[in-house]
Amino acid sequence: MFKFLAGGRVDFVVQMPETIYVFELKVNGTAQEAIDQINSHKYALPYSTDRRKVVKIGVQFDRDTMTVGEYIME
Repeated sequence: MFKFLAGGRVDFVVQMPETIYVFELKVNGTAQEAIDQINSHKYALPYSTDRRKVVKIGVQFDRDTMTVGEYIME
């Protein structure tokens, strides 16, 4: 089972039993810019004391194909 939670200005967070996923999506940008935003705005910080692994995911959405163009996980 999982929950979707919004936290601050982060696009979305998915909390699973063993892992927390912090997502940032970019339509007019790159996956690296999304990761950089997660890091610069410290979106993952509220989860740093949680026992679960925290994974940051930057996603670039391709407007032309309406699909994920690229993604980066940290």
